[in-house]
Amino acid sequence: MPEKKNKKELLKNLSKCRKEIIELRLSLNQLDNQKEECFKKKEKASNDLSNFFKKIKELKNSRNNLTKKVKELKSKRENYNKLIKEKISEIKNVNNEKKEIIEKFNLKEDPSQIKRDIEKLEMRIETEVMPFDKEQKLMKEIKLKKKKYKEAERVSEVWKKSDSLSKEIDKLRKEADETHKKIRSDADESQKKHDEMIKLLKGVDGLKKEEELAYKKFFEFKKKLADVNDLLKKKLVEINEINKKLGLSREKAKKEKKQRQEKIIKEKEEKVEDKIKKRKKLTTEDLLVFQRLDNKEK
Repeated sequence: MPEKKNKKELLKNLSKCRKEIIELRLSLNQLDNQKEECFKKKEKASNDLSNFFKKIKELKNSRNNLTKKVKELKSKRENYNKLIKEKISEIKNVNNEKKEIIEKFNLKEDPSQIKRDIEKLEMRIETEVMPFDKEQKLMKEIKLKKKKYKEAERVSEVWKKSDSLSKEIDKLRKEADETHKKIRSDADESQKKHDEMIKLLKGVDGLKKEEELAYKKFFEFKKKLADVNDLLKKKLVEINEINKKLGLSREKAKKEKKQRQEKIIKEKEEKVEDKIKKRKKLTTEDLLVFQRLDNKEK
């Protein structure tokens, strides 16, 4: 009876152990999924951080190149402005010289304009048919202009220098304006790169926290997984021990059953032998026992 009670207890423990193992395996699967999910989040945050840093580096290099370019352009613009000031000072001196010459020789026209006027008048005489008195009048005008041009020719270099300086100043101002526009354009672009870089840097802090949290959670689930796995191993050892005990119990019960059966058979054989000796009538069961007994003797 105590043995039967012990077997019942073992079967109860076996059922309980099996249930616990199923629960532990389910828990292992859940923890493993959670662990892998955290690892994926950590990897995504790490990849995003890597892309952020790459983009930040590109923006920083681009911004620095633009800043360097702006610095060079500003230096170039300063040189243009310096040259413009020098040329303006120079043209002021030339214009003063020009004014003095105009007053000295009583010139009211540019020598080059006088020359153009002479060429036009000469062309009219050569190409147009006109009365003699009109032709004489034009010839006289040409003569006067040539005289004036001869006087002005002595100072034509001053006019040329003044024109040349004026053209140089216009060219320098144009180049200075274009340089200024380029400075503003590059400075604006540099600021855009800087603002974009600052925006990304703010996002980096959030991603770092996300990465750290995911990594922390990953190790937490990894530890839980290891603890549950250790518990599962213990339960598997426990269930093996129960199965061994149950196996021994079943073997013993089988052996006892066999002994009981052998005892019953032996009693039946003795009973049949006794009937044969006393010449009593044998039943069908007795005949089967007798046959088995005969086979055993052979």
